[in-house]
Amino acid sequence: MATAPEPQPGVVHHIELWVPHLGRATRSWGWLLGSLGAQPFQSWEHGRSWRWADGSYLVVEQSPALVGDRHERCAPGLNHVAFWAGSPAELDALVAEAPAHGWSLLFGDRHPFAGGPDHRAAYLADADGYEVELVARP
Repeated sequence: MATAPEPQPGVVHHIELWVPHLGRATRSWGWLLGSLGAQPFQSWEHGRSWRWADGSYLVVEQSPALVGDRHERCAPGLNHVAFWAGSPAELDALVAEAPAHGWSLLFGDRHPFAGGPDHRAAYLADADGYEVELVARP
């Protein structure tokens, strides 16, 4: 992997999601993150991570310390994670392939402009209730 640029204050270092089922999360998040340019980074008994060329990474972990069995995006805490998805055509390709990897489209009646007429994006949820927003370049 190429040397990452000098880290800048305020730029995301990593995001860690505690998940109720590591196998499901690895399937859905692994496909999505790989499709968005991340490479497998770390793997251990209870977790996996994927890293981008800039050095930022995302972790999914089924921690033995979990106190619940489902993420609720409408409860206090994380609502969603948003990623740039590339061109509108690249966004459409991700949306078309997403169901085969455990993701379902949210707000389908307003897709791809559920975020407003000038915001082309897809809102997807995985089997455990995590939401991602995939934003197309303008």
